Amino acid sequence: MKFSLVDVFIAMGGVLVLVEPLPAQESQSEKPKQFIYVLHLVPRLYADASWTDEDKKVLQRHFVRFQEAIKAGKLILAGRTSESGDKTFGIAIFEAKDEAAARKFMEEDPAVAVGLMTAELHPFTVALEHKNP
Repeated sequence: MKFSLVDVFIAMGGVLVLVEPLPAQESQSEKPKQFIYVLHLVPRLYADASWTDEDKKVLQRHFVRFQEAIKAGKLILAGRTSESGDKTFGIAIFEAKDEAAARKFMEEDPAVAVGLMTAELHPFTVALEHKNP
């Protein structure tokens, strides 16, 4: 059986495809993962009158941190329900390289770090997103 030069190049090309990852595969493995954390107020803060000046300062730092994360492209969205008391909760959807980095981001939230809110971390995938012009 005789092989032409073209046959050899085709065979070599097939081997290279098997050995070298495709650029799309590389970028997918390096792409940040998405996470969500759900925030709940601690019971002592269910009533608006219970908030101390220090609590309000911590909440302001929590909000400023989210603003900075939006500007840095790390935070996708954050918000809270309009319900009161034990029914209210907030969410933060964000990107991180892995679960450890996501957990660190959540635990360093000022409201979580000082105990104004509890937080639960979950892997998440944004399926549809409205883009602002």
